[in-house]
Amino acid sequence: MQNPTLLQFFHWYYPDGGKLWPEAAERAAWLGEIGISAVWLPPAYKGESGGYSVGYDTYDLFDLGEFDQKGSQATKYGDKAQLLNAVDKLRQHNVGVIMDVVLNHKMGADEKETMAVNRVNPDNREEISSEEIVAEAWTKFSFPVRDGQYSKFVWDYKCFNGVDHIENPDENGLFKIVNDYTGDGWNDQVDGELGNFDYLMGANIDFRNTAVTEELKYWARWMMEQLPCTGFRLDAVKHIPAWFYKEWIDHIQDVAQDPMFIVAEYWSHDTDTLMNYIHQVEGKTMLFDAPLQMNFHQASKSGSSYDMSTIFDNTLVERDPFHAVTIVANHDTQPLQSLEAPVEPWFKPLAYALILLREQGVPTVFYPDLFGASYGDEGSDGETHQVEMPVIPELEALIRARQQYAHGVQTNYFDHPNCVAFSRSGTAEQPGCVVVLSNGDEGEKTVALGDGFANTQWRDYLGHRDDLVQCDEAGNGQFRCNGGSVSVWVKAD
Repeated sequence: MQNPTLLQFFHWYYPDGGKLWPEAAERAAWLGEIGISAVWLPPAYKGESGGYSVGYDTYDLFDLGEFDQKGSQATKYGDKAQLLNAVDKLRQHNVGVIMDVVLNHKMGADEKETMAVNRVNPDNREEISSEEIVAEAWTKFSFPVRDGQYSKFVWDYKCFNGVDHIENPDENGLFKIVNDYTGDGWNDQVDGELGNFDYLMGANIDFRNTAVTEELKYWARWMMEQLPCTGFRLDAVKHIPAWFYKEWIDHIQDVAQDPMFIVAEYWSHDTDTLMNYIHQVEGKTMLFDAPLQMNFHQASKSGSSYDMSTIFDNTLVERDPFHAVTIVANHDTQPLQSLEAPVEPWFKPLAYALILLREQGVPTVFYPDLFGASYGDEGSDGETHQVEMPVIPELEALIRARQQYAHGVQTNYFDHPNCVAFSRSGTAEQPGCVVVLSNGDEGEKTVALGDGFANTQWRDYLGHRDDLVQCDEAGNGQFRCNGGSVSVWVKAD
């Protein structure tokens, strides 16, 4: 597909009960028809909380809803047969499949082990006590139900470098495991927050153990054989050494029949930090543009006081568009989640127009914005809140417009704090468009399209405006949008 468009086909509060894989199969034809080129599916393997797991509490990477482990055979999203059917249906309709990869930690161990640990200052992980404590921790993953099928690898404490709970003595905190691989400190080439952000949660995987890294390469090959996926989304890479993922991605691309699409989640709003990671992995993965998502959040909260001409300032898509995957929202930024930074519904059509119709970046659509979501959860205030995430009415049309009209040279008109615009010139074979949006009053832009568009008429593809725009003999037109809205102008014929 000429203009790749991703869809995150889940959200944190998607209902349990094995509904997602059947829904993906059912919607596959429609997704391909409107212009979705790939869906990002949630972690497909068994988590510690079994059939209720969103998937980020990884227990067994080799259980895709096939074994009765952690209280269920199926995962939250369905069983292995349903997953294989969904992937097959998506691929039949030319929709690629991006699988979520959670390699930072494991949870729900099968057995305790005795080991030596050092206490660590959780606020500065470089402060590691020299005192060694002999304690027990849940670090042995033997997967007795799977019983060696697909992989005979048993994870023990030598595969990990940290835990947050020990027994005998019983303590919660942060503890560095002492073993043959961990050395004196944590992994390098991780985020510098809290001194060293190697440790995130659970039993923290230590990539200095080569048996571990070889197992994780083998698992990726196995996944690619089980599921004809077209890419991977890498979770929490700020906590995983960049040198490991550089090596892992090289391996994936070497064994893949076709180049795999790789995008990583490095959640930082500092563009220099993101650029440094891209440099460390030698550009082998794209990154989600967290700074742009924060700009959208702030713009939606600020209304007309936000300077729209600066919406792309300090973003990854501005600095390095070839490595930027642009988003409006995801499962971490949705209301009541850990990185909560929701974009208000009135602004989402503007934000989606800015990622779907421009040249730069690969845009990602979020499931609730296309299909809606309703859920309740406890907030940081201790109170339970009910959240409604409405369907964004313009979103399907914007996805279609990306395929039909987002072609040719881009010209920007970011010269006003409230009303901005850009045009796409089109090509000899494909039409272009003019996009005008305002976060204040009704907006207007004079756009110079050139002689080739002399005396042409234009209509608003989104239907927000009923008037037509008439270009003059030089191809200049006055293109408008409603207040707090966006219009996508296409040739009327």
